[in-house]
Amino acid sequence: MSARKGEGGKRARGEAATCKLRLWVSAAAPLSARAVVNTRAFCETHLAGRYELEILSIADHVERASIDEVIAAPTLLRVWPLPVRRFIGDMSNPERLLDGLNLRREP
Repeated sequence: MSARKGEGGKRARGEAATCKLRLWVSAAAPLSARAVVNTRAFCETHLAGRYELEILSIADHVERASIDEVIAAPTLLRVWPLPVRRFIGDMSNPERLLDGLNLRREP
């Protein structure tokens, strides 16, 4: 699997994403395929038009995975805004992602 970048929803030309995410996957990890589907669905539901999602294979980008300190697959990194946040697993718990990405809206 090579690097794939996806722009979330439609943004005005030149408008920067408010959330940049990087999903590290492995072809050998069964949870990776599920993580791709779940992450895309989460982003379209909660970040539509405000995110960039980059999907990278650990096997194809070993040095970069080492720099990102990836120790398991799948791993989702929020690389912007800082600080970097890490989530490991199939991303099937949207509540955990909402809290971890600090997207929970106050009632």
